[in-house]
Amino acid sequence: MARRKKILIVTDDSGESYEILYAKHRFEEAGWTAHIGASKKKRLHGVIHDFEPGWNTYIERPGYLIEADIALGQAKATSYAAILLIGGRAPEFLRHNDKLLKLVRAFDKQGKWIFSICHGIQILIAAGIAEGRRLTSYCNIRFEVEQAGAKWVNKQSVVDGNFITAQTWESHPDFYRDIFTRLHKG
Repeated sequence: MARRKKILIVTDDSGESYEILYAKHRFEEAGWTAHIGASKKKRLHGVIHDFEPGWNTYIERPGYLIEADIALGQAKATSYAAILLIGGRAPEFLRHNDKLLKLVRAFDKQGKWIFSICHGIQILIAAGIAEGRRLTSYCNIRFEVEQAGAKWVNKQSVVDGNFITAQTWESHPDFYRDIFTRLHKG
């Protein structure tokens, strides 16, 4: 029996519920083992970000309670084929987690897949691996992406080498089409 590939889905409290659960379910549907990694192995408080008419940015509501499978300090890049950095507000504080930044750098050094959606790009930037890349993210993070030396591209999903980035949960169809097209190739 073939060994199932594994992905580490990185989030924490205030992670975007829809992005977390969609990723977990989509990868499991494709036969992968999907582990949710957070600062601690605990029940996480997700949020729901939505776009309301008349607002200049998203609004936030309480979301689902989601169990983390592994503490980030216990995760090893050698155990996973890919890592996915989820959006929401969790990346605001996760980007200061030295163990996570070291882990993301290890994925890059090993040439493994690095996926990022919405505010997840803040972790990728903090890891210092964005420079010279073509990336996308939530539009209001464009400044951070460009300051990191990357080219921000206004597309739902952008592929650049081993990086695939997306703007928001509204990008899921393009993002996961790009992800699984690449994963099935190799």
